Formats: sequence, C-alpha cells, structure tokens
Amino acid sequence: MSYLEQLITFPNVTLAAIAEYLLLIKSLPSYCSSNSHIGIFAAVLVVNYVLYGVFWVVVHPRFMSPLRFLPGPRSLLSVIHRSLLETARPPGELYVDLANQYPKKELLHISLLEEQLFITKPRLLADLLVHRSYDFIKPSHLSGLLRHVLGDGLVIVEGSQHKFLRKNTMPAFHFRHIKNLYPMMWAKSISLTLALQQELTGTPTVGERVDSGVIELTAWASRVTLDIIGIAVMGRSFNMLQKSTDPLLNIYEQLLEPQREKIAFAVAAIVFGMRTVRLLPWKINARFRQLTNSLNEICRPMIQEKRDAIVKNGDDHFDILSLLIKSNNFSDEELKDQLLTFLAAGHETTASAITWACYLLATHQEMQHKLRKEVLEALPSNSLLDTSDMEDLAGTLEQLPYLNGIINETLRLYPTVPVTLRQAIHDTHIAEYPIPKGTVLVLSIWQINRSTEVWGTDADKFIPERWITEAGKPNQTGGANSNYDFVTFLHGPRSCIGQNFARAEMRCLLAAMATSFSWELAMDQAKVLPRGVITIKPAHGLYLKLQPLQREKATQG
Repeated sequence: MSYLEQLITFPNVTLAAIAEYLLLIKSLPSYCSSNSHIGIFAAVLVVNYVLYGVFWVVVHPRFMSPLRFLPGPRSLLSVIHRSLLETARPPGELYVDLANQYPKKELLHISLLEEQLFITKPRLLADLLVHRSYDFIKPSHLSGLLRHVLGDGLVIVEGSQHKFLRKNTMPAFHFRHIKNLYPMMWAKSISLTLALQQELTGTPTVGERVDSGVIELTAWASRVTLDIIGIAVMGRSFNMLQKSTDPLLNIYEQLLEPQREKIAFAVAAIVFGMRTVRLLPWKINARFRQLTNSLNEICRPMIQEKRDAIVKNGDDHFDILSLLIKSNNFSDEELKDQLLTFLAAGHETTASAITWACYLLATHQEMQHKLRKEVLEALPSNSLLDTSDMEDLAGTLEQLPYLNGIINETLRLYPTVPVTLRQAIHDTHIAEYPIPKGTVLVLSIWQINRSTEVWGTDADKFIPERWITEAGKPNQTGGANSNYDFVTFLHGPRSCIGQNFARAEMRCLLAAMATSFSWELAMDQAKVLPRGVITIKPAHGLYLKLQPLQREKATQG
C-alpha cells in the first residue's frame, strides 16, 4: 500500500478539514465572521469528502490500484449484497451467473467502492485456504455479527489464537473417537424416528398432531442434532426430542431461522457493522441482544457443572468441554465462547444438511428406494433398535456406497455455508495476482461446487453415482481432479474441524430415516428455496408426507 493510500482515509480527511477550517478563519479573519463559521466548516468538510470520493472511486481504481487491470462488473451494489437480498431463486445462482459472464477469468473485481474480488476458479484456492491462509481474516463487520452468536471461538478467532485453539481441540475429533460415538448417534437417530411416529399417530412429543401424515422437518432436524452435539461437546443429553419446549432450542430457532427481518438485520450488520446497527431504532436490536445474552447465561452454569463433575467425580468423559477444561489453558469466559461455537455451528450445519438430503430424496423417489434397500441389506435384523450385536457400526455405514454418495452429493449441491469472505491483513498475493492489504476476497462455495467446468454439464443435477467407483466402492472425489473442486468444508488450517463428525451424524440419521419411513414432498417445490445469512435452510420450512414402514415392507421397497 502506497503512502498516498495510507494518507487518504476517511478519518484523515475529516481531521484535515478541521485543520483547513482553523487555518482559513485565522488567515482570513475579514472574510470569516463568527456568524459564518459553521457554514465555512461545512463547506470545507463537503469539499474534502468530495475529493476523498473522487480519489477512491475514480483516481485510485483507474490509475493506482494493482487490481486496476482485473475484469469485472465493479457494481455500486456488489454481488455479495445482492445475494443476501435475493428471494426469487437460490442466492448462490447470482455467483454462478457472474462467473458465467466471464467464462475465461478466474478473478473478478466486483465492487465500485472498495476492493472486492470474486474467485471463480479452484486454482486460486490453494493459496487462499492453505499456503497463505493466515494472510487473510474474516472482515470485521462479518465477524462482529457472528461473534454474538458463536462467541470468540474457533470460527471467529484468527492467527496464533486460532492455531492454539485448533491444536487443543483437534483430539476430540480424532477418527477413533468419532467411531466410538456412532452407537450414540444411531440411538439418537432411532429416537428421532420414534418421535416422528408418535407425531403421526397422535401422541406427539413436540408440536401438534398432524393427521395428514405431514411433518415439518427442519425443527426436528435441529432438535436431534442439538441432542447429539450436546453429548459430544458436553457429555450430557439435552433430550430435545422428548421436550415440547426448551430455552436453548428456542433461542437458536429465533436467532437462526431465515425470516425476512432477521436477514435484513444481518445484511445491515455486515454492510455497516454492529456498532452502527445498534444505534438504529429497530426492535430487533433489543431482541437480538436479549437472545444472545440469554445464550451466554445458559452456557455459563453448564461450564461450572462440568468443572464440578471433573473435580468431584473424576469425570473421564472425552467430550470437548472436558478436554478443554483439563488442559488448564482456558478461563471460564473463553470456555463459554468455545461452547457457544460448537453448540451453534455443530448442530445448525448438520441440521441444514440432513434437511436438504431428505428434500432431494423426496424429489428422487427411485434413489430413496435404492438407499433403503442398501441400508437394510447391510444392517442386522435387530439393529434398528439395538446396535449391541453390531461389532462395527461405523465401518458398516462408512462403506455403503449409495448412502455416502447421497451425503456427498447433498453437501456438494447444498453447502450449508454457501459463501465465505476473507480480507487481506497485509499486502500478499494468490498465485500471480497481487492482493493489497484490506482487499476482500469472496469465495462462493455454491458456485465452485456447481462449476460446469469441473462437474460437467449436469453439475446442478443430483447424481449420487458420482461418488461411487466402477468397482462399487465409495470414492472421495466425485470424479473431480482436485480437492479444491469440492469446498463445502474448505481446506487447510481453517477447514471445518467437525467435518467427519458431521458425516457420521448424517450417515446415522439418513439410514435411520430411510429404514423407518418413505416420504414425499408435501409442499410446492418452487417454495423450497435456500435462504439464510450464515447457513442455508428452506425459506418456508420443509414439509414432508411420511409413511411409516414395517421392516418387511421396507425391504421389499
């Protein structure tokens, strides 16, 4: 960054206006009466701000910026903001359209007012996500919003703090530990199917009876994944499936449901920052503050209870919270932040993914039948309710090609976090492109995962067979040539630490659903639109018509 760029900032321009005003009235007292001082200062301020705008909008991008040669629309309202406001179709399609407008270009300049670059090709992701990942951070306005829901946990912190936290948390996500969690995940999955059956037969555990056999899945998905993450993170079950209401679930539903006012609030926070939004006379401000404060108050006693259990009972649970407490590296406030991160991110993302998987199977009945047949042939006859006879539940489910193909294809088409932003903390580069300090890089996971250059002309089609080898075994690439062609979990030091945990949950939940019910869509398919600011869910919920299955009937199906 040049000296001139560092000099011409909004605070400096304002200070310069004050100095110019004082110099003017002192040098020309005969022309500056006391009655005209306010007008003079206003005029000087306006002139300085106009020159500031001319420099950054006209002079700098056209003559000084190292990014001036990049193609792109350079819109006043960039695709980032337009995607948050899109309601007629999936917001990710705006990124697909933009990439298609510049088919041979891999880096586009998308903003008129600031340095915003949109990465359209996987080639550039190695530097952004792996080799130079710590050159980039989440923009402050985005992290400022997320911090209120996730705390200063693994998703939010940067640099050395992130390295330290990831190192201390990684053992909880070791593959052997996740394998040991499969029986618990399966038990919770069966509890979900039993709760849904009760809902259908008129003795609901949650909500009201639905005589038509129709249920709204997103709420149930959130309940069961919160139960699972509660045990994994804290060694305790919240029993959400057995409760009609729960304060913790109620808070997350109110914070994360993709309603119009919440999205507008999040958009304003990302564009202007939480400090500015908090000054607005907006009712949702008070509600948001109340919900996040309540979330903090719920989490703090949980930490103390876990500390007491470790001291008094020699608690040897290998849950995440116990691991962090025993390390003696974290204060209670820091533990609270980590707990917030894993509770929110850990349950919300998987709930979204299982919802989209069930939607895709509702609209592809033949695939639903094929999945059901595969799972039933693989599991012992009594395993739907009891896994004690199964020596290796994890090994069985992990080797089912169609089950894993459906999961991977769902994650490709509906990445739960469809876009991520990074901002350069100093001058750096990705590949041969110079990236000045302060530049925001936009990665649309939705667009990369649906690129026709990588996935073919049927890139937007649901084809689980992509993830199955000719020998009928699961594969990890989907036929793509590079790891960077599939970026749902990102890659490198900032990749999702819980991706294998999430896959394990999805295997159990989807297998249990497929062997317990057949289902079809019970709403207009045109209304199943992804919406959300952090994660994406169906904007109007997901209504499915469930038909309970006897095991014999399921096998025949």
